[in-house]
Amino acid sequence: MLKKPGTVKVLLLKKKWWSAALCLCLAAVMLYVVNYPPAVGAAATSRQLPIYCVQRDQKMLSISFDAAWGNEDTQQLIDILGRYQVKATFFVVGDWVDRYPESVKALHDAGHEIMNHSNTHAHLPQLSAQQITDDLNACNDKIEAVTGVRPTLIRLPYGDYDDNSIRTIRAMGMEPIQWDVDSLDWKDLSAADINKRVTSKVCPGSIVLFHNAAKHTPEALPGIIECLLQEGYTFVPISQIILTGDYTIDHTGRQCPA
Repeated sequence: MLKKPGTVKVLLLKKKWWSAALCLCLAAVMLYVVNYPPAVGAAATSRQLPIYCVQRDQKMLSISFDAAWGNEDTQQLIDILGRYQVKATFFVVGDWVDRYPESVKALHDAGHEIMNHSNTHAHLPQLSAQQITDDLNACNDKIEAVTGVRPTLIRLPYGDYDDNSIRTIRAMGMEPIQWDVDSLDWKDLSAADINKRVTSKVCPGSIVLFHNAAKHTPEALPGIIECLLQEGYTFVPISQIILTGDYTIDHTGRQCPA
């Protein structure tokens, strides 16, 4: 049967329409591939991460304190830690060193690590690489002037970081340290709540975050230490729990042997 001329025209128009639509779809796909390559996997593997915790078979952990503002309980913390022969890591801001150099010295003399928490507690992702370098070196200089030891670790202010800040820190030969157990003591939780949070979340290789000048930390600390000692944990400064040599950091921030 012969098709009517009108029918042929309609079929040709439909064919051209589908061809044009197919070309547009292919062009859109090609444009996406060119401009948006499969970067999700690459970003996940190349993203720069600090150390949140460490893969350890032994029951060991580190407790750390950030010191940026007040100083009313520093000696009390020294006394409590000394009672249990626990050595901790204190991350101090350069401005805090300026205000309380005698406390920095007391912490160092008691055998605790004094590490960098930036010079002015700035948001590092807002700074250039040179500004970060200058800021951290200023804090390192102040700590070294008091203790005679130059810091090798830094706790990122606000826990805030990006690839640029982590790369810059490691280019300085320093290691950025976060935490996997947050006491939330800065929220003025009760001593019982702080104790429960910490002791329920700790695992081998954990890094615990506390703050000096937090309202209930001195009250909570003895019970936490006693509980973890009874569970067989050993307390070491962070420089002794992190791995040296070749290592990897997984997507959770856990440092693992290479």
